[in-house]
Amino acid sequence: RDNRAPIDWAEFDPVEPSFTGVRVIDDISLKELRDFIDWTPFFRAWDLAGSYPRILDDGVIGEAARSVFVDGQEMLDRIVEEEWLDVRAVVGFWPATSNGDDIAVQATSDGSTTTLHTLRQQMKHADGRPNYALADFVAPVESGLIDHVGAFAVTTGFGVAERCAVYEAANDDYSSIMLKALADRLAEATAEYLHDRVRNQLWGYQAEVFTNEDLIRERYQGIRPAPGYPACPDHREKRTIFELLGVENALGVELTESYAMAPAASVSGLYFAHPESRYFGVRRIGRDQLVDYAERTGSSTDEAAQWLSPILTN
Repeated sequence: RDNRAPIDWAEFDPVEPSFTGVRVIDDISLKELRDFIDWTPFFRAWDLAGSYPRILDDGVIGEAARSVFVDGQEMLDRIVEEEWLDVRAVVGFWPATSNGDDIAVQATSDGSTTTLHTLRQQMKHADGRPNYALADFVAPVESGLIDHVGAFAVTTGFGVAERCAVYEAANDDYSSIMLKALADRLAEATAEYLHDRVRNQLWGYQAEVFTNEDLIRERYQGIRPAPGYPACPDHREKRTIFELLGVENALGVELTESYAMAPAASVSGLYFAHPESRYFGVRRIGRDQLVDYAERTGSSTDEAAQWLSPILTN
């Protein structure tokens, strides 16, 4: 599993962000988020499987898809025009270096570091690809480079529960589900919008305009992986992100005991800017990495196994 990504750090010139530390972004409007919505997951809330816009012309479910899409657009118009939801976002950038599969983040001025823990793939790829870990995309300490890593948290969830309660009290479950689905889409759109702004302005490593289709297909440089997803399967890393960003104070978003975000229409994650950074799935790991990861995170093997149970080999 030591088959690390072969990045030539001697040829790498890190781009410094426009600032280091944490900044609340308070100028995002609901109107500008519409262009960043990925509509395909919206239909899954209605158990309609298919990719937008092709799903609208599907011979079996097209009629149902068109119906909920029209209703969704009508409610979205009201959400935007009447400002039903509050868009909140916070972003941070810090000097960082990797040390093995860990990332040391210099978030304070006293020389201390905060550690982000990553997991490495353990498999043999037919095409000879390396076994990736997110730490691969940050300059290793032995390179002598000062690289950076970023983090973000966004929400469009405040106000959703109250409006849904009104709908449900009126036995209008359809509108309640619709609002929750749209709030989720707007939260993801906020994350996509903010990442675009990071690439072009806040970190500024890729000044290029992309279409919505390009964004959905991730044709840009850099990634924004989130804890709980394939490249970063341990939900506990959200706590580190929340502490680095001061999310609870900045946005009012909290973590539950199971590390779910409240309100639900919220997204958090990390930013990596290296041109070779990419999304991947850790997939199955063996007990050797489980033990190593437990030691690195300061948790027992049983606790680590509990959080990583979906990816552990039998």
